[in-house]
Amino acid sequence: MRLREWGAFWLLGAIWGSSFLWIKIAVAEIGPVTLAALRLLFGLAGLLPLAWMRGQAIPRDRGLLIRFLALGVLNTALPFALISWGETRIASGLAAILNGSTPLFTLVIAHFWLRDEKITPRRAAGLALGFVGVVALMSRDLGSPAGLGSAWGQAAVLAASCSYAVAATFARASLRGQPPVLQATASVFMADAVLWLAVPVAEWPPRLPHLPGTWLALGWLGLLGSCVAYLLYYYLINAWGATRATIVTYAFPVIGLLLGVAVLREPLTARLVVGTALIVAGIATATRAPAARS
Repeated sequence: MRLREWGAFWLLGAIWGSSFLWIKIAVAEIGPVTLAALRLLFGLAGLLPLAWMRGQAIPRDRGLLIRFLALGVLNTALPFALISWGETRIASGLAAILNGSTPLFTLVIAHFWLRDEKITPRRAAGLALGFVGVVALMSRDLGSPAGLGSAWGQAAVLAASCSYAVAATFARASLRGQPPVLQATASVFMADAVLWLAVPVAEWPPRLPHLPGTWLALGWLGLLGSCVAYLLYYYLINAWGATRATIVTYAFPVIGLLLGVAVLREPLTARLVVGTALIVAGIATATRAPAARS
């Protein structure tokens, strides 16, 4: 792995890890689907000029457009809306931790989809650790009627993680070799179109932002979280493969949890610490490269 790839990895981790904080700030004023649609408008403001400067127009090939539409829904529209909705019910730090399970879902999906990414005994052990971590986080709310709303929020974030995993595997299987700028621009364009069609159904009349903090959150989520981050993400998928690219979620639990505690004064409990440790340990076990034989 080259230094440039590691630089992209850590920058992506910092951008996406902090996104959960900004989502929590924005959903305090606007609806989750509207938030997802607006942040992608900001993202397209950065992606479209970049694609134009590189001569990478959105293709007219029907088959390729359908694949970009599928990628946009699976990797952007659906998970963005689910995470935003989930954060109306759970803390931003918990959302970040649960979203850190994405590599574990990717391992399972890639095992059945890609020939070169099979589950080994070591990966199975990592999956088991991560699963125990998720159960540790959700167990209290699943067993209590009072915690049902929180449980649904957690389930929404886990569903988003699964959607990310399907998208990462799909991108490698069906769009490998496509330029990262084109992948990001076309998929975000398609995703935003789908979300704006969904806004009148899900949130009518939509609540538009007025507070400066909400606009700041949209700018961060759009220009960095939906523009720069996707360029880095598709670059890593092409360079490293689906499973290894999603280990960027190592950074999600730690960054998201710390920002939630420091900025939003969210509680730091033993359950969160244990769940985070188990999920990160599971990812580390499942995605660690095997030792070379001498």
